[in-house]
Amino acid sequence: MGSASSSYRVIYLDVDGRIQKVVFSRLCTPCDIKELFCTALGVPRNTLLSLLDSSGAMVSIDPTMPQNTERSPYRLVPMARGQLDDKEELFQNVLTQVAEQFSRAFKISELKSEVTNRIAMLEKRVELEGIKVVEIEKCCNDIKKLREEVAFRKNSNFLEDNKKLTPRRDVPSYPKYHLSEETIEALRLPTFDAWQWEPNEMLSCLEHMYHNLGLVKDFSISPITLKRWLMCIHHNYRNNPFHNFRHCFCVTQMMYSMICLCRLQEKLSQLDILILMTAAVCHDLDHPGFNNTYQINARTDLAVRYNDISPLENHHCAVAFQIFSQPECNIFSNFDQEAFKQIRQGTITLILATDMARHSEILDSFKQKVNNFDYTDEEHVTCLKMVLIKCCDISNEVRPMEVAEPWVDCLLEEYFMQSDREKAEGLPVAPFMDREKVTKPTAQIGFIKFVLIPMFESVMKLFPQIEEAMVQPLRQSRERYEELKQIDDAMNEMQKKKSETLTMSGKK
Repeated sequence: MGSASSSYRVIYLDVDGRIQKVVFSRLCTPCDIKELFCTALGVPRNTLLSLLDSSGAMVSIDPTMPQNTERSPYRLVPMARGQLDDKEELFQNVLTQVAEQFSRAFKISELKSEVTNRIAMLEKRVELEGIKVVEIEKCCNDIKKLREEVAFRKNSNFLEDNKKLTPRRDVPSYPKYHLSEETIEALRLPTFDAWQWEPNEMLSCLEHMYHNLGLVKDFSISPITLKRWLMCIHHNYRNNPFHNFRHCFCVTQMMYSMICLCRLQEKLSQLDILILMTAAVCHDLDHPGFNNTYQINARTDLAVRYNDISPLENHHCAVAFQIFSQPECNIFSNFDQEAFKQIRQGTITLILATDMARHSEILDSFKQKVNNFDYTDEEHVTCLKMVLIKCCDISNEVRPMEVAEPWVDCLLEEYFMQSDREKAEGLPVAPFMDREKVTKPTAQIGFIKFVLIPMFESVMKLFPQIEEAMVQPLRQSRERYEELKQIDDAMNEMQKKKSETLTMSGKK
């Protein structure tokens, strides 16, 4: 299992008698770190800084600086440019260049070490699996036949790359992991930490969920077909900062935990459970990393194809059922025509419900039904399933802070990539996606307060048991971001006063 924490450094600074914790990536350059320190100190980014340890000795500002503790914080001393003579400034520039060269060498060494470790791990896995040459040749022949079949299909392909829809290998599709009892139990909880798992391990967890819910047995799903289908699903999620396979896994795992926590199998049919799980797995297939607003404003092929109506969600559905159209990946092959029609319609309905443009419409409809909810009413049940997948799709803040917060960074990164492109192409830019206007607290407070909490509280009326596990963590998350915003506002106000004081002094 991998960990995200090892790639970050933590340094403690003494800022006007207050301990300031600073976290940065090992891949940051010295210039990036200096800018971060300037922000922490509340001075302009181009201010020259001296970093001193507890003994007064100077410390080089770069990713390899010695790690300290809260009890022995470094002290930052800003230096006006006039304080440095030419020799000192030259020395400072040389020191910075040396630090950057050293940092670059350190990154290369670290990357080599990581690659070596991963190669060793993969070699061990191949050795453990003991795949025979004969089996591999057979797989290659089967794949060749499948590709020839796909090439002759008349229906058009919505993907840029035809080969993505082809299963990677026959048996085994990916290494089989034996999940511990601890992991099996953790999968049932909303607190599950997906950052600790590799893609192949997540595939095994998804496979376990389908077996544990009785879906494989009840619908006579071939275990080998299930493996192939999951592998193909993984292959058709792009490597976006946010909308990627790990997000797919998190949404599906949250759906699984809601099914367990709310005892949905006692209230809904197994067909409904199958639709919920399958829609969660497929809900963001082949997401390009740019939202519907961009697709429509940029008049992309997707927007034109779907007439500006939920272009991404329609695309996710189309890709999902292109995958199901391959016999080797069709987990519904044993269904009769009427049952498959139900599965298809149900899955499409749920994926289309994840378009946030329809949020108010769907939530208002659910609120009208929840006080007199009828599990025998198909319209009521469909509305509940739509709200459940919406909850799971945007449920990161339900999880513990250390699990949820990295997802905010990933989402903002994807937003900033889009807003940068929109600026370059002369398209409208949403304020909440503009790197020059949005901060993490401002991005989250409104979303948690006006979207997440009202929706989860509505579901809580039907399932009171989610209050402690899901609603309370959302309230705590809102309070934490409100406190962070107060701190940010105070720092901005302090910076503003300092700037005004400097301006007044300059006029005198």
